[in-house]
Amino acid sequence: MTALPDQAPAYFVGGTGFAAPPLAPGLYLVATPIGNLGDISVRALATLAAADAVYCEDTRTSARLLDHYGIRTPRKALHEHNERARIEAILADLGRGARLALISDAGTPLISDPGFPLVRAVREAGLPVFAVPGASALLAALAVAGLPTDAFTFFGFLPPRAGARAAALAALAARHETLVFYESPRRLGPALAAMAEAFGSAREAAVALELTKKFERVARGTLAELAAAYGEGGTRGEAVILVAGAARAGAPAPADWQAALAAALEGQPLRAAVDAVTQQFGLKRKEVYDAALALKAARR
Repeated sequence: MTALPDQAPAYFVGGTGFAAPPLAPGLYLVATPIGNLGDISVRALATLAAADAVYCEDTRTSARLLDHYGIRTPRKALHEHNERARIEAILADLGRGARLALISDAGTPLISDPGFPLVRAVREAGLPVFAVPGASALLAALAVAGLPTDAFTFFGFLPPRAGARAAALAALAARHETLVFYESPRRLGPALAAMAEAFGSAREAAVALELTKKFERVARGTLAELAAAYGEGGTRGEAVILVAGAARAGAPAPADWQAALAAALEGQPLRAAVDAVTQQFGLKRKEVYDAALALKAARR
């Protein structure tokens, strides 16, 4: 292990030590891996090492990450039960020029995790807040699900009670963009069944589980198919559910234009086939182009 000056802020990668440059005063929102510890940026490591303190959603969970990289910065708990009580003390520290980092158990702070009341208070106090971006289950799931990404809305966790969940979903049934939800493994089956009821059993959807981990998997199908697949329980890991938006009035059925695209690709170059189907069905070119690439890949 590389020798560094005693007490110097540092982090270690593969046994090699790296000095962490000084930070400007302020609150740093640091994204951490959602599973694979390698999915953290050099800037995030340097920030965590150089901070005066790291506020963690759960210090025990965060210890695995910080210890893995040899980061010895003091750790303090900040979660939904104590966040508001700690705000004044944190503001006082920041006012004296402290450099503080905020992390959640996994992913980007504030995205269905604690931190919003603190960040709002820091902003209202006129104190600096910095983003150190990185991993996010929301964006990772969107990237791999194969559903439209040009427009989407994130709704976090649905209400756990059946009646409230059904009401929340009913209000979203006519939206046209991709809908993204987080869900716990024990409620995944009931949530998918409720979505099939609210959105229609034939609506296209995807479920992403254990993203970036050893048993990462993404299942695609109709809501009815996914509800049946996960209805027995026993799923492990937090889930991301992605649901295709409602078809616009007069929009062609996906099966129709995708069949036409497959036929066009048999006798035309990719670009020509995409242009023809885009014009014939009045679709967005990017949607057709992405589908054409997927068809080409499937035929290899």
